[in-house]
Amino acid sequence: MATFVWKGKTIAGALQSGETTFDTQDEVVSYLRKKKIVITSIKEKPKQIKLGFGLGKKVSTKDLAVFTRQFATMINAGLPLVQCLDILSKQTEKLHFRNVIAETMHDVETGSTLAEALGKHKRVFDDLYVNMVEAGEAGGILDDILLRLATYIEKAESLKRKVKSAMMYPFVVMIVALGATSFMLLFIIPTFAKMFSDFGGQLPMPTRVVLFMSEVLRHYWWALGGGLAGFIVGFRQFYRSKSGRAVVDGLQLKIPVLGQVLRKASIARFTRTLGTLIKSGVPILTGLEITARTSGNTVISDSILETRESIREGETLAAPLKNSDVFPAMVVQMIAVGEETGALDEMLRKIADFYDDEVDTAVETLTSVIEPVMIVAMGLIVGGMVVAMYLPMFKLVTLVAG
Repeated sequence: MATFVWKGKTIAGALQSGETTFDTQDEVVSYLRKKKIVITSIKEKPKQIKLGFGLGKKVSTKDLAVFTRQFATMINAGLPLVQCLDILSKQTEKLHFRNVIAETMHDVETGSTLAEALGKHKRVFDDLYVNMVEAGEAGGILDDILLRLATYIEKAESLKRKVKSAMMYPFVVMIVALGATSFMLLFIIPTFAKMFSDFGGQLPMPTRVVLFMSEVLRHYWWALGGGLAGFIVGFRQFYRSKSGRAVVDGLQLKIPVLGQVLRKASIARFTRTLGTLIKSGVPILTGLEITARTSGNTVISDSILETRESIREGETLAAPLKNSDVFPAMVVQMIAVGEETGALDEMLRKIADFYDDEVDTAVETLTSVIEPVMIVAMGLIVGGMVVAMYLPMFKLVTLVAG
């Protein structure tokens, strides 16, 4: 598609101008004529040279949530779909997102449903979004569905930030510890090594170990760096394979404290996503398939897909979840009650809210546990190297005193 810049006049003589995205100039002319605008000039907008290797093409979760909420408000106010999309495309600041909305508007104008038009932009509107919009269109409650979507997107982003903060803290502390250790081995220890070479005699074992580590890091840093890079590349390739991802995701859930954060976050994501889809009128089998793809963990995803197959064969949702050994008994029991009372979507929402709070508590616990552990670990590493460097001096003082 190309963007065309046009100027014209209405029947009343008022000047109009704008930018419109279509395949050809003839389509733009036809579109403006339908709006009863007399064209005075029209030309294709020059292509912009884009730098940054497509970095500007990413639509943030915040932008998507704002778009969805504004879209819902306009539809609720009675504005036609095309007019809503036209207004939203003009007020959107990011060029890529603006073009996506404009293309969606064009597709709706030419006869596509909103869900079909959104489905052409998978990188912006995922399966969950498209399926919920489709259900909203079919049920005549599109504004309500979009409001639910906006709330879901905001809560999902909040949960994602919590998990990131939980994983970032130990990572940053570990980097600081490695940096401090490397600095000592590269710049501090060599000074002691030169001094020890004048002493003669046998150095204590801890001192020899630290000096050896310093020598290896100073002279073979390129091999260590290459080995680390090779490990990272190999790990990424392993993680991309289905079996490798299953192994790594399973181990993540077993990590003390951090594993609990990831498990609770996955349960919160699963219950909120499925509850939102069911409440929006999406069939449960379709909802489970979408939920499995958005779970963020292969172990959880496989359990959801197994549950989907069991439901296809006539079982309830709670029974296969109980057999999976992934979901806590409380979750299974609440889902069973929700099925029996016909309020499954509401029960799933309550579970999601509960586990959102649980993630907050787990993150605080993780921080409180890791902080003293990391401080002790750094103290042992740095203190151990300092003691190893001073051991020969203690030995020398003993010999002089004797």
